[in-house]
Amino acid sequence: VRMSGPARQKPNVLITGTPGVGKTSTAEQIAQGVQGFTHVNLGQLIKEKGLHGGKHEDAELDTFVLDEDLVCDELEDQMSAGGNVVDFHTCDFFPERWFDLVVVLRTSNDVLYPRLEGRGYSQKKVQENVECEIMCVVAEEARESYRSEILWELESNTVEELESNVARVVQQLCQWGCSKA
Repeated sequence: VRMSGPARQKPNVLITGTPGVGKTSTAEQIAQGVQGFTHVNLGQLIKEKGLHGGKHEDAELDTFVLDEDLVCDELEDQMSAGGNVVDFHTCDFFPERWFDLVVVLRTSNDVLYPRLEGRGYSQKKVQENVECEIMCVVAEEARESYRSEILWELESNTVEELESNVARVVQQLCQWGCSKA
């Protein structure tokens, strides 16, 4: 994998996958592991900055309707500068030029289901997310949206796998000239 974006000093990484696969934990640890990198928790940013069209009509899903244009406008300058580890559960609306590495985290259903229940999600929301993982929805979005040479699909079932995934991404960033923190 080679850094492929426009002339920016540092690469950008997208960590994506179904809710509950470990995106935020992985992204936080990658950003902490490399000098000058920022973790962008996009779900949190969307809520804080109102980058949405309000609550979804199905209250049981307890989610916002994403405003993709507002999100892209909000992030454009930051992404152009580089040094970002973005985590979000969907990936097909970002400009491809933003990312030098896209990591899709995958989790088996027997691990994912209790993780989502542990978050207090409604049964409908748990079921919908588990079905998305079974159907490879996020992985398929990523395959359709990004070049195969920048796309990694990694298992994220255990703490050991999470640590291995973090180490692998940090190693890749160091190969691109970044320094460990």
